[in-house]
Amino acid sequence: MERSILHMDMDTFFVECERRENPGLINKPVLVGGTGSRGIVSACSYETRPYGIHSGMSMPMAKRMCPEALIIKGNSMVYTKYSKLVTDIIGNEVPVFEKSSIDEFYIDLTGMDRYFGTYKFAKQLRQKIIDNTGLPISFGLSQNKVVSKVATGEAKPNNQMRIDLGYERSFLAPLPIRKIPSVGKVSASRLRDLGIHMVKSLQSMPKEVIHSVLGKNGLIIWERANGIDTRPITPYSERKSISRERTYEGDTANIESLKATLTAMGESLAFQLRMDDRLASCVSVKIKYSDFSVYSKQGRLSYTSADHLLIPKILELFEKLYERRLLIRLVGVRFSDLVGGHYQINLFDDDSKRIGLYTAMDRMRQRFGASCLMRASTMDVKSVRSNRNPFNGEPPIVLAHRRQ
Repeated sequence: MERSILHMDMDTFFVECERRENPGLINKPVLVGGTGSRGIVSACSYETRPYGIHSGMSMPMAKRMCPEALIIKGNSMVYTKYSKLVTDIIGNEVPVFEKSSIDEFYIDLTGMDRYFGTYKFAKQLRQKIIDNTGLPISFGLSQNKVVSKVATGEAKPNNQMRIDLGYERSFLAPLPIRKIPSVGKVSASRLRDLGIHMVKSLQSMPKEVIHSVLGKNGLIIWERANGIDTRPITPYSERKSISRERTYEGDTANIESLKATLTAMGESLAFQLRMDDRLASCVSVKIKYSDFSVYSKQGRLSYTSADHLLIPKILELFEKLYERRLLIRLVGVRFSDLVGGHYQINLFDDDSKRIGLYTAMDRMRQRFGASCLMRASTMDVKSVRSNRNPFNGEPPIVLAHRRQ
């Protein structure tokens, strides 16, 4: 059966949410992101695009390029509220959909042409979202994910596009290679070295040549450039929480050891959030004393998946919770109120150096294992001397960091 995959993406989502909360921002150049000297632009309105501004660039540079732009730090709670509104509308209208980020959705409409018409349904769904949220949204409709996603990008702002079966390659051909998902800066640079600037040139290259230049990822890029994508829709489900617990072999009141354990748990859970493209806004700490009595305390913070925000919250809750000063049998950490979204939603206080650090650390953990990197504070003296990881018995990778 011919597949029909709908891709829907909210236009300049953070900016439009701010405009819903403050109509005075409508039709004005708006930048959302970090307001400090090393802040990053997390989102920018279409009014700023003619100045060359784009998300991910330095906020001070964006200010210089467009001095009249209104700069907003951002409110992740507001964005989560509107994301849930859109998610609920889609969930009530379709049986299966995939939420790939806080503002992006894939929907499988295969078979609907027999009864109603996929394009007609997609238009009505888009209009229902606009009517109920006041937010602009664009969509692309084709027989697979990659073509639909590219079509959405070409339809923006606040529009729609359908690519009929058999026209995938001709639709993609005149586009720059960076329009193809999974073609990043490095891949694009290598392709340009081969004289490949447009998708049409990439389509005509032998698959083996692209593979020799870009490896396994080159095969994926070549297939997507030719409109080939067999990935299924991953059904969306709200995971409520993630957690870690540790029961000590002997009850302890060693504060440094307890804090080291909690810090390690926070690191592990934050890494899991980032790998799952999730954000958390509620942190809980649990203590079981030697008399088996259990106590817990929770606190809230803006949606994040960042160690430097989550770990201090964990230690703060532990300080408030540990009042009985008895021996402890078990400690645990839980992150809840999870939502889909990348770490970019929390760029409002961050700078490019910190984002780069997280990216590098996560890549190492993906390649060598989650325990290959850890804070020195999570390794006790005996573990350091024996050069062993106290959590899984494997030799850790020891990194030295010098303060500048």
